[in-house]
Amino acid sequence: QVQLEESGGGSVQAGGSLRLSCTASGYLVYYYCMGWFRQAPGQERERVATIDDNGATSITDSVKGRFTIFRDNNKNTLYLDMNTLKPEDTAVYYCARGGRGTCASYAMDYWGRGTLVTISS
Repeated sequence: QVQLEESGGGSVQAGGSLRLSCTASGYLVYYYCMGWFRQAPGQERERVATIDDNGATSITDSVKGRFTIFRDNNKNTLYLDMNTLKPEDTAVYYCARGGRGTCASYAMDYWGRGTLVTISS
């Protein structure tokens, strides 16, 4: 059974850092694209970052240079390092599993429940 569980959210001041984790079970993360998405209050869910099965990463422009996505294959865990956080980064962050060989949004078939990140100014 495929499961994804996020952790690491919390409340920090602007300029601070957080590391989100997404522990996967029921499959091996390095066989699939994995991604982080976020949804702010009143807004649509947006893609933040993805890492494909070859290890290639893609970061959305609004967080480029501040956020890093990576995975630990031994721990079967996906991470999102978030630095220089801004109030506009406040959102519920979700991890998702994509396809084998694709990170297209339509291929994201399993989702975690999300973890809340709140950035105060």
